[in-house]
Parts: sequence; structure tokens; C-alpha cells
Amino acid sequence: MNDSFTLYNLRVEVVETDRPMVCGHNAGDYFLVVGEDLVFPENSSFSMYALSALLPLLPAKQRVLQANDWMLSDSLIACPDPNCGAVFKITRTGTQEFRHSECTIEPIREGE
Repeated sequence: MNDSFTLYNLRVEVVETDRPMVCGHNAGDYFLVVGEDLVFPENSSFSMYALSALLPLLPAKQRVLQANDWMLSDSLIACPDPNCGAVFKITRTGTQEFRHSECTIEPIREGE
């Protein structure tokens, strides 16, 4: 049985707005999502508060979505600090194939 599935790799980048960034963000700072891994450039940092706002969205952004799904069109996420002008842009950068059998011990159940 073919148990493969595809996920998008992502780039999450700090985008400057017309409001000041007050959380230590710098325009152009980024991290990558490759499979289940978060990949940070060497000697970089990223706010754990901003990361906590982004994390719930990343698995959905990795999946193939229907054309009308808002998760496909909406890619700018505001910093959770209401006083900070930073925005985080989530961009799909490519795809990667995975196998169910390499990600879990749970069997595939037909019809679920």
C-alpha cells in the first residue's frame, strides 16, 4: 500500500509595517519549517511569544488545502503584542514527501 503524503516546507519571515516593532523583531528575520522541524539560521533568535502565536497555524499551512480555504490565502500574522507593528509572513517554499509508516506506529484505518 502506498502510504506517502506531501507537506509543504515553509518560510516564516518578519515583515516591517508602518508601526514600530517593539519585541526585538528585525525585518527579514526568519525561520524555516521543514517537515516537523523548525530550522533557525545560525546565531539567530525568535520571540517565544510570537512563536506561540504562529505554531498552531503552521501544520495547516503545510497541508494541501481547498482553493477557497482562508488558510490558503491568509499568510500575514500579526505579532501577538498589540503594541508591536511586526507581521510574520508564512510562505510555502516547496514540497516534501513523507511516509505514514515512518511518522507513526498507528496503522492506516480505511474509511476514516
